[in-house]
Amino acid sequence: MLSTDTLSAGSNVANRANRSQITRALLRLRELILTGEFEAGERLSELPLVERIGVSRTPLRLALAALEHEGLLRGLPGGGYVVREFTQADMSDAIELRGVLEGTAARFAAERGVSAREIRSMRAINGRIERLLTRTDYESFVLYMNANDEFHAKLLQLARSPMLERALEGITSLPFAGPSAFVLTEALLPESRTILMLGHSHHAALIEAIERRQGARAESVAREHARIAVRNLEVVTRHRELPAAFPGASLIALPTPAEREPA
Repeated sequence: MLSTDTLSAGSNVANRANRSQITRALLRLRELILTGEFEAGERLSELPLVERIGVSRTPLRLALAALEHEGLLRGLPGGGYVVREFTQADMSDAIELRGVLEGTAARFAAERGVSAREIRSMRAINGRIERLLTRTDYESFVLYMNANDEFHAKLLQLARSPMLERALEGITSLPFAGPSAFVLTEALLPESRTILMLGHSHHAALIEAIERRQGARAESVAREHARIAVRNLEVVTRHRELPAAFPGASLIALPTPAEREPA
């Protein structure tokens, strides 16, 4: 007869293997969707996905449900999922919501207080961003994107609010709503460099407001900072050859040139 310890150990191994399959399915499915392997509105069939990804049906179903929660898939009334399509209005709304949440994070950080060491850390990150803005090569934009994500993650950390962190994670899981969504597109557009410089100045103002414990000012700057992404979105819609430069572009229904013309 197997001992309780042996049964428990076997159960733990099985659970780890199942979690590994779920994670594998989730990451691979997200990658396939964001790289345009599936068209917006396309229904996802389980059996072909099981064979393509190499996981069993239960982990696949859990991964599909997770992607519906993220907003990349839409559940059908009779069961199953289709890839979601997003309009320009959807994108603008998601960016605005991110601004509201990041504004709240900035206010929390200012009102709750942060240490001098944390302020120095934010300034160091923004200093790296400033140095990268003097370069125009593709690698510098990748480094900028990483540093920018680090700055925003630090801001959220300083808010000290797990509840806010979970809410913001739901918004930024969408491919176009994160703080660095359009950076690699900007690498191809000289007109966007002024927007990047503005973003850097917003970072500096945020640090100052948090350091001085000016909650209302910190919130206002953070919300205005998020709206930079809307300006970048407008730039992208004027250059229809560029949306493929960022993940999830195939999910976005951009207006045609005729639709953009004023009535």
